[in-house]
Parts: sequence; C-alpha cells; structure tokens
Amino acid sequence: MDGATTEIIIVRTVETCSACPSQWDAWDSSGQYWYLRYRHGIGSAERQPRPDVETWTMREPDIEFDGQVNGMADGVISLEDFARLAGITLGQP
Repeated sequence: MDGATTEIIIVRTVETCSACPSQWDAWDSSGQYWYLRYRHGIGSAERQPRPDVETWTMREPDIEFDGQVNGMADGVISLEDFARLAGITLGQP
C-alpha cells in the first residue's frame, strides 16, 4: 500500500470468477470498493471507484503478493487464503 498501515476489513464480497483467475468484488468497512484477483500465483487488491470497469484508473495495485498455495502457481485460491496472504481481514457486515 502507499505507506499507510491502515487495516483493511472486508465486510462484503461477491465472487465474480472462481478459477483462472479467482476474483471478487469486495467492499471494506468504510464502503470502499476493492477488486481482488489471483492469477498464476500472483494476488492483487486494488481500490477502484466501483465495480464498473469503465470507472477504473489503470495503476499499480494497492496490494500485491506472490501467493503460491500448496506449491501451485495457478489461478485458484479461497477467499480466506487470499485475505491471509494479502494481509487483509475478513469481517462481518
């Protein structure tokens, strides 16, 4: 992230693809939209205005990690493993 150490608490997710890549639309406790994606063993989380891709700004992700799960660098990951590797918290709405 951009130098901030603010905890990210995801309170709502919608799985938009289950594999290759695994991805979710997510919202944090302050209502901020996040795009979560895992492909080829690389995870990323980025803040965007809303799920409509036409509103997005192309830039580096806010969070990126090399997250091979069980030795596999593929596009399948659970939301719980994604959150753990990304350093974000899954909370209650």
